[in-house]
Amino acid sequence: MLLASFAVFAVLLIYLPSFWVRRVMHFYSKDDCDIRGTGAELAQHLIDRFQLDGIAVEECPPLGDHFDPRGQAVRLSPQNYRGKSLTAVAVAAHEVGHAIQFFRKERIFQLRSKYLPVASALNRCGILIMWLIPIAGIFLRAPGALAIMIALSLLLQLGGAMAHLIILPEEWDASFSKALPILIEGEYIKHADIPAVRRILKAAALTYFSAALVNVLNLSRWLILFRR
Repeated sequence: MLLASFAVFAVLLIYLPSFWVRRVMHFYSKDDCDIRGTGAELAQHLIDRFQLDGIAVEECPPLGDHFDPRGQAVRLSPQNYRGKSLTAVAVAAHEVGHAIQFFRKERIFQLRSKYLPVASALNRCGILIMWLIPIAGIFLRAPGALAIMIALSLLLQLGGAMAHLIILPEEWDASFSKALPILIEGEYIKHADIPAVRRILKAAALTYFSAALVNVLNLSRWLILFRR
């Protein structure tokens, strides 16, 4: 009973950040007639205002909002690219915040270029090992070897999730040292909307880390399957 309670608590602890991020983004995603332009229009305006030469604004698949330093593009999901909502405006400003970090060659942006590939590689390796476990089980009749593979997969994916914590200061800077002051000082949002925009920007900063935690949750489901 105690073990089951701990498992439920662990699952909630892992899933709640992702649930909160999606809830905040969705809650403020309705178009607001007081907002003058779409997320894409704001992003392009800020790129022009801060003279971020060579940075483009592009539409990307849903939930894929990001700044791509290789392609030098701010990419916004359809709802944020075309929408005139607080979420669209805040997310666009957050991603332009990353573009500013990149264009100015700020040291904090090096966190992403240094550790995000590490986090992605750890996650991919962990998932690959997990997919190989059933195949290994056919040829290896040693439960100990399979347990080692499961443990290694778990450690790799946990390592990937923790790597996103190292990147968090960069995300926080894009939200609260770049996007929020820009939106307030430029009067792109009403004063009454500042608390809501703060929540959206916090959710934007936590997006990568919350997604990484969900990967750990998915791994937990695999572990339950293998125990059966």
